[in-house]
Order: sequence, then C-alpha cells, then structure tokens
Amino acid sequence: MRFVEHYGYLLLFLWVLAEQGALPLPSVPLLIAVGALIRLGRLNGPAAIGCCLAGALIADGVWFYIGRRRGKRVLRFLCRLSISPDSCVSRTEIAFRKYGVKTLLVAKFIPGLNAVAVPMAGDAGIVVFRFLAFDTVGAFFWSAAYIGIGYVFADQLELTLSYLERLGSGLVLLVVSALVSWILWKVVQRRRLPRQLVAARVTAVELRDDGVAAAKIIAVSAPGPESDAVSDTPPRGGIE
Repeated sequence: MRFVEHYGYLLLFLWVLAEQGALPLPSVPLLIAVGALIRLGRLNGPAAIGCCLAGALIADGVWFYIGRRRGKRVLRFLCRLSISPDSCVSRTEIAFRKYGVKTLLVAKFIPGLNAVAVPMAGDAGIVVFRFLAFDTVGAFFWSAAYIGIGYVFADQLELTLSYLERLGSGLVLLVVSALVSWILWKVVQRRRLPRQLVAARVTAVELRDDGVAAAKIIAVSAPGPESDAVSDTPPRGGIE
C-alpha cells in the first residue's frame, strides 16, 4: 500500500495503459488498493479515475486504429497471446453481432473479451466518435466500480493486508505457486484440445464412404415394388 501511495497516479496510469495495451498485468487489485487509499484520504478520487481513463483511452485508441488497418490479422495475433484462445474471437464476434458497439460498455469486465473488443470495433468500421463515446463510458464504469469496491471495503482491506504482512514471504510463495500452477494447467489444456479434435475428426472421405455403404445397405434391404408384386402372386399350383 505504501508503494501505491508513493507513486500514486503515475503508477495507476502506466499500469492501466500496459494492461489495456495487451500486457498480462491485471489492474483490478491496484484499483481496489487505490479505492482504499482514497477512503483514507491519501489519494484523490476524480484524479485517480482520470488517470485510469487516460491510460485506457490511449491504449484503446491505438488498438482501434490497428484493428481498422489490420483487421482479422491483429485479432489472431491477440488470441495467440491469450491463455484461452480457442473461443477468443468467436465469443467477441457473437457479442458484437448481438449488441454492437454497446459491447464496449462491459468488455473491460470480461477477461478475453477485453483483449479483442477494441480492435474488432475498428475492424467493424464503427465511427471514431461513436467508439470514443462508448469506450469512455465503459472505461469510466470499469475503473469506478473497482475503485468503489476498494473505497467501501477499505477497513477490511487494511486489516487483511496487515495480517498478510505478518505471514511474510511464505504467503508470497504460496500465491506465486498457485498462479504458476493455474497458468500451466491452462497451457496443458490448450495443448490437449487440438489433439482431441484431431482424434475425434471425421474426414470428408470417411463420411462419403460411410454414406455410400449405408446407401447400399438400404438399397439391398428395402423391399421394392417388384417384390410386393411377387408376394401377391399365388403359387403355380393354385389355391386348394
């Protein structure tokens, strides 16, 4: 907390700028800590939200321009950086088809969607002023929500931090180990998915061969009109 208080607004601006620039630096813990410092009177609320807006809009403006110029290529690049890239673009395309530019109002709250929503807005040809309006509102609600959480729970946060400080380096090692384990699990899951899809894939040739075989079985087993005619014909010896 002392580190956040000392560097304050500059740290907040640079951190949000880096996260919105696609670096894996989660801003939520920092925003909550800033909210607690505002409650304690050590930082100013409007100035903190202004730093968040400045960092987010600069990064989003750059990605919007890149998305307008590069289109799907930049989306594929961003999804390669994601730990869970398999539904990266498809989920964002579904959201844009359903809600349009309003997706930007909630994109920053949803991991994965935030990474590609802005360049997809550029690729979709959304007007710049319309993009800036919705992106500014979305960035404001995002930063104000987490700063507000820190402001409301400032006392509990301070007690928690004081307790964690007494635990020392053991807690840091535990948190880092859990984070690394989660990342490794996601990477392993990501590598296993393509293999499962390859194992379960039915090629077009196999599908065609199965269809031909099934058609032959049906043709042989199904009785035709000739067989019906034969079955209705009485035996040669007549009916006794």
